[in-house]
Amino acid sequence: MRLSSGSPTLSLFPLRAVKLLAAFVLVMAVSACSMFGHKAQTFETMPVDALYNKAHSFLEFGNYAGASRGFQRLIARFPSGPYNEQAQLELAYAQYKDNQPDDALSTINRFIKTYPANKHVDYAYYLRGLIDFDRTAGFIERVTKRSGGLTRRDQGYNLQSFDDFSELSRRFPDSAYTADARQRMIYLRNLLAQYEINVAEFYLQHKAYIASADRAQYVIEHYQQAPQAGDALAILTRSYLGLDRKDLATQTHEVLALNYPQHPYLTDLARPVRSPSFTRRWCKASVWFRRRRHSRAGAPRRSTPAGSYGVASLAAKGASGHARPRS
Repeated sequence: MRLSSGSPTLSLFPLRAVKLLAAFVLVMAVSACSMFGHKAQTFETMPVDALYNKAHSFLEFGNYAGASRGFQRLIARFPSGPYNEQAQLELAYAQYKDNQPDDALSTINRFIKTYPANKHVDYAYYLRGLIDFDRTAGFIERVTKRSGGLTRRDQGYNLQSFDDFSELSRRFPDSAYTADARQRMIYLRNLLAQYEINVAEFYLQHKAYIASADRAQYVIEHYQQAPQAGDALAILTRSYLGLDRKDLATQTHEVLALNYPQHPYLTDLARPVRSPSFTRRWCKASVWFRRRRHSRAGAPRRSTPAGSYGVASLAAKGASGHARPRS
């Protein structure tokens, strides 16, 4: 049966559909405005505790850029107080994790200068050492986890990192981060020694015996406890032979035999001066350190209002392997 043009069913159906469609469009428009304007509005209007918690939640979920923006707005809006101090500390950590080492270093240096008595300043020194600790590795080393090229790069960042860890150990010998810092200092010492050995070998291969002897002597004087000291003695022996100083070469050879009786140079003068067994151990240690670069670096979170204890966020364990307390 056909409906006539005056049928009430035909006239009411389009009207009802139009009303529903209009209501749906209005709801979606309001939701979109709320969704796109929410972040900027909350960063500018939220109270300090809510703003800190919001930025810290970004940090915990790996949104380091969002965390940096949140902490920066907190610092700008609330230029003093405990939240400001904690925000600066966590901002440096967020920038470090976001591969912004220059910004992170600037933030952490400002924190140390402004708040030298802060209860977490030991962590600030530790983080400053970590920032430079990871700056020598290039893109290939970070992707492949190989560290062979680290001893062929400029060692300025490694020297600075060593000094930062050394200052932490000197100022805060009982800090939860000191044990890990000392282990990293040993690794950096060996890295710096290996760099000098590489340069000395280059000079030796090009028969620049005075230069190779100087580099080897530097390793012996400054890195006596490094495993590369044996290689330095071998290079020094070869350098003296090249300079026709057989008396000095004999003396150095005797010192090498006394302190490193298993060194390959003692059994075959034509072999490379570097100990292959040590090279394998050192490469394994390099990979291990680079893989754990962020495992203990999390910033200690501020105290709760009740002063309770808790763990530092972001897998932030202290160097001893225990969670860093908040107090």
